[in-house]
Amino acid sequence: MSSVWAHHWAWLLALSFVFGCNVLRILLLSFSSFMSRVLQKDVGESQMRVEIKDMKQALSMVNMMDEFARYARLERKINKMTDKLKTQMKAWTALLRKIKWVISVAFYILQADLMISLIWNKWITPLDLAGGVGITCWILVCNKVVAVVLHPFS
Repeated sequence: MSSVWAHHWAWLLALSFVFGCNVLRILLLSFSSFMSRVLQKDVGESQMRVEIKDMKQALSMVNMMDEFARYARLERKINKMTDKLKTQMKAWTALLRKIKWVISVAFYILQADLMISLIWNKWITPLDLAGGVGITCWILVCNKVVAVVLHPFS
């Protein structure tokens, strides 16, 4: 009876480990996206957008024919601020992409390392019974099922 319980606990351990790693990776990626948005707002993106909006409103009140110099100056200022905002947004997007890549790679390495240690050290030996599914195959199946189930949340 105890080998049957060990067998069930071994399957549960492998599945819960795979599920936990994937959930943690998704949560960290979501957290990094949230933090980048918060930091992006702190950098002054919203302030720059408000300034651009105000300048565009002021530009719409200036008559291009009567005050061409003022109109052109204001238009150049708007273009400069817009370019600065675009550059800043590209930098933040690149930083976010790097953060997500590092987190994903770190978790894939951690997950692979722990899976290999499960297989190598034969911690879940009840699974390697004759005619049974091996731990390697079971871990791959669990990983795919968990990935499919968690896909809508990622």
